[in-house]
Amino acid sequence: MLTVAVDNPTLPAGWAAEPKWDGYRAQLALHTDGRVLLRSRQGTDMTGSFPEIRAAALAQLPADTGLDGVM
Repeated sequence: MLTVAVDNPTLPAGWAAEPKWDGYRAQLALHTDGRVLLRSRQGTDMTGSFPEIRAAALAQLPADTGLDGVM
């Protein structure tokens, strides 16, 4: 889901919102063979730009894990 700018911060009943912080939206995949892939929303491989995230994924996540988030 992408953020959308609005003119009025009032939300309809039952809705929730959070601030949009600058960052990268990315998907992380840790494959069974140990490969780690960190991709942008457009599919750009960003793995080499974030070696600390690659190392943390290898150290802390089980194989065949996929994550989506903002960093």
